[in-house]
Amino acid sequence: MKTIAYYISDYGYGHATRSTAIIRELLKQNETVKIIICHSFALRFLQQSFRHEPRVTFREVATDVGYVLKENSLEPDAEVLNENVSFYVSEFPAKLDQEMIFMKEKNVSFVISDISPLGIAGAAALNIPSLGLSNFTWYTAYEGLIEERLLSFLYEQYKQMTYHFSLACSNEPHWGIEENQRFGFYSRKIDDYEVQRIRKKIDPVGKSHIIYFGLGMKVDIGTLSELAIWQSPNCKFIVSSNVNVNHPNVYHIPTNAAETQYYVAAADLVLTKAGWGTVSEAVCAGVPLLITNRSSMKEDRHTIDYLVRHQLCDIIEWKELEGLVVTPSLIKSCRRQKINHYKNEAIHIAEEINKKIKSK
Repeated sequence: MKTIAYYISDYGYGHATRSTAIIRELLKQNETVKIIICHSFALRFLQQSFRHEPRVTFREVATDVGYVLKENSLEPDAEVLNENVSFYVSEFPAKLDQEMIFMKEKNVSFVISDISPLGIAGAAALNIPSLGLSNFTWYTAYEGLIEERLLSFLYEQYKQMTYHFSLACSNEPHWGIEENQRFGFYSRKIDDYEVQRIRKKIDPVGKSHIIYFGLGMKVDIGTLSELAIWQSPNCKFIVSSNVNVNHPNVYHIPTNAAETQYYVAAADLVLTKAGWGTVSEAVCAGVPLLITNRSSMKEDRHTIDYLVRHQLCDIIEWKELEGLVVTPSLIKSCRRQKINHYKNEAIHIAEEINKKIKSK
């Protein structure tokens, strides 16, 4: 039995949900591996997702910094972000020592990271093969936001990857590593029965448009309840459990719901920031996308550029969102997107990862 350490970014739930899709496929395809998930922020969600899987265990560890947003905004706070990343870098040698001890004790033979530099650096120090899997790295995401010395530090960690699997919307350097492969979108599997059950629960009469409104679990904007969108006629809205909006036509996803991809698939339209996880779930489910634009975030720009280039979304500025009312013509316009041309690549990605695991 080979032991795989799977490092998942601590920023939000998107990395956790998409990692769940890959881990499930890895286990299904390869009975000779067991996986230790290294993560902290969404650990309870991950434990719920793998509660019946004895080959998955968990290790609580802070894996990276992620973004820091300004109060009541979707925009990054560069000053605080610099402070947090600087502290992370100063602590990195001590954290690296801990990872090396962990990997030795657990006899880790392969490391996968989405996309924390910590596991990659630990693997390199012990000459263990590692694979980075993501649409970005924190090196490219932070360009223009943090000091050059901090960027250089991150670059040095990422270039130690043995393999790099880049996903749709990626715009990464080659990294000068052994092998780069490119893949499209993927998500956890959709259960059509559950999707229809959710639609009927939210809209029993079946005459409303269902809108998934996704700003992410780490976004806390106090003024959301004042938006005009909640007054949209003949519309029902699905929001995360943390969204502080109370309105008769707003449905909160239960806090204990693990298979949140069903709620995305149940929608007629997904209105979201350009988070890759939600975007990918919508694309794989064939649900039209309306994306809020954050031009100051490089990761978002790469995602939006890709989606626009492939006619996979419509764009709305944050200022426009303040007065937006969803109309049948808006939904009809978004339905012109070419989302149905894309398939879920989780099985293919897991196949390629398992080849790397077996070859080492």
